[in-house]
Amino acid sequence: MRTRKIDISSSALRPLVIGLACLTLSGCFYANTSQAPIATTYPYSEQQRMQAAHHWNVLARHEATQILKRERVRFRDLHIPDAPQDATHAYSGGEFGRGFRTLLTSELVSRGANLTTQPLPSSAEVHIDVDVVAHRDRGFVRPPTGAFTALAGGIAVAAIPINQWAEPALGLIPAAVAADVTSGSWTHTGNEEIIVTTQILDGEQILYSSSNIYYINSGDRRHYAPDRVPSAPSTPSVSITDRW
Repeated sequence: MRTRKIDISSSALRPLVIGLACLTLSGCFYANTSQAPIATTYPYSEQQRMQAAHHWNVLARHEATQILKRERVRFRDLHIPDAPQDATHAYSGGEFGRGFRTLLTSELVSRGANLTTQPLPSSAEVHIDVDVVAHRDRGFVRPPTGAFTALAGGIAVAAIPINQWAEPALGLIPAAVAADVTSGSWTHTGNEEIIVTTQILDGEQILYSSSNIYYINSGDRRHYAPDRVPSAPSTPSVSITDRW
């Protein structure tokens, strides 16, 4: 019986050999060592964007509900002080600081909370702090889930009438309908975020603390962190003496 010699370099076996080599190398990916940690991503999550005064009211409604769920503050007298104003800031917290305090006051009063216009010996103070985070060197941020599929589907639908339909423009109708249905939930990630923290203090004791993070539009930054007021230039002093 004659034995037939198999030529591995033949065109039929070449893809199989390449595939086996790729699988072998990929299996060694996590087995090898590295001089530095390998960057990975977090699980998929969502974060809302603030871009309307209505969104401030949504947060105020949420905070009022959460505050009144706490037994330690539900029946306490609460006082919301005005945002501090000094020589270095136009108004601490900006338009959001003023608006959110007013909205939170309305939401608490409408739910039966005891609010006072002046601090009392028995009252706890509600403090609101806003921190603006500006990312200056963010890496790649993936687009919304399904964006590439929607784009590919739109291209495919637009190509159908070129081959089959009499009017090419009709192919854009299904893609336009799909865009109208889904585009309301799309927004860009951006580099500006805010951290809004609401705390209720009784002297040195923290009775309630809640922090919420939102994206903001870069043009709305002054709503949350006003520019510093430039200080008046100091007048140079000149010393006078009778000595030569």
